[in-house]
Amino acid sequence: MTASPARYEIRVEGVLGEDLSAWLDRLRAACDRSGAGIPRVVPDQPALHELLGRVRDLGLCLISVQRAR
Repeated sequence: MTASPARYEIRVEGVLGEDLSAWLDRLRAACDRSGAGIPRVVPDQPALHELLGRVRDLGLCLISVQRAR
């Protein structure tokens, strides 16, 4: 089975500054009262896990991971 790219939104608590955004591959984060939403197209599950590992390594509080339809 070949995985195709999928769009995800990862929500973390708080606001991401430019330094954190750069560490997450220059992702653009949309911030609101409930935290920061990081939209991202990932090519496969290993890439998603790598991104989540970066969120963990930064010590960010993960709120949710949602696959866009």
